[in-house]
Amino acid sequence: MSEKSQIESPNDLILPRKILDEIESICEERKFNSNQREKLVKAIKKEYMNSSFEPGEAIGIISAQSISEPATQMTMRTFHFAGSAGIQVTLGLPRLIEIFDAKKEPTTSMMTIYLKKKFNNKTDCKRIVEKITEKKLRNYVYAVSLDLANSRLKINFKKMKKNELENIITRLRKKVKNYDIISRQSTMTVEAKEKKLTVKDLQRIKKKMLDLPVSEIQDIKNAIITKDGDDWVIKTLGSNFIKLQEIEEIDFMRSYTNNIHELMEVLGIEAARNALIKEIKNTMKQQGLDVDDRHIMLVADIMTFSGNVQPVGRYGVAGMKQSVLTRAGFEETIKHLIKASVRQEEDVFNAIFDNVMINQVVPVGTGMFELIAKFGEE
Repeated sequence: MSEKSQIESPNDLILPRKILDEIESICEERKFNSNQREKLVKAIKKEYMNSSFEPGEAIGIISAQSISEPATQMTMRTFHFAGSAGIQVTLGLPRLIEIFDAKKEPTTSMMTIYLKKKFNNKTDCKRIVEKITEKKLRNYVYAVSLDLANSRLKINFKKMKKNELENIITRLRKKVKNYDIISRQSTMTVEAKEKKLTVKDLQRIKKKMLDLPVSEIQDIKNAIITKDGDDWVIKTLGSNFIKLQEIEEIDFMRSYTNNIHELMEVLGIEAARNALIKEIKNTMKQQGLDVDDRHIMLVADIMTFSGNVQPVGRYGVAGMKQSVLTRAGFEETIKHLIKASVRQEEDVFNAIFDNVMINQVVPVGTGMFELIAKFGEE
């Protein structure tokens, strides 16, 4: 680091370049004299020193305590109804648990969608909502009847454009493999290719057919339109971030989903890490809890350093520990000990928990090193 990017304190504390630049900017803006500037630097150095950790400090345990202790004050079951559509959003401790467990599908998947400047109006917004909301076959059906004599299902469609009906029939044929689908004008019949269908079979097929999604984008159950400043924003119940990038009108660079795994698949592991930090911070903030960002960042780093989003649990971070006793001390003790004995694993006792178990000095703080002293003769 160059001389310009540092200010030496009495105890040789060096401030980062970013903080130094901010100090210079504030001093110029407020027109501080040399004494005022010196007081500001001294106060910032003191705060910086208090915020630093010492070599050998067990920052993992401190981060875990700093997040979990405030989390005990969180409500056990909290739901929020977003907008007039009544989208029920999971908040509080249940949301925090599913973030740390890295659930593939959150209890409430949501997307926030922004539109490009050209389409940023209420009319286009409504059209896009109609386009992205999942529709099932039952949304287009006028009547369904069972033809017992010919052992088939007869479906009558509502009035719609010819190409729209053809698209629905095409999608159905891709999804339904073991049945013949025959369409005539606004009517469609479904019958088995080989066996004769019973009444029970026809009832089962009827339910299955009506619940089949036929829209281009699936998994988006509902959507509401809100105004955020100059932007018309779409908030959805359900998430399909991969398909979202195919829609021309959507500003994909500003859009967001709370499904961490979808973000990782589309934008990469760094985006997933940032989303983890954002989701944890927002969940804590909604409950009025203030946790230092660096504790949250450390947890997000641990969950994503392998290149995938790993849960904090026996199938993720805790299960990947090298120490046998540390793994056994978390969950499923007998299983870990038996596996370790079969594989002839060795515990080198370089972690905290395994040393605590056998009453040894833990390798943190002053326990990280040994001192050898040679005293002179008196």
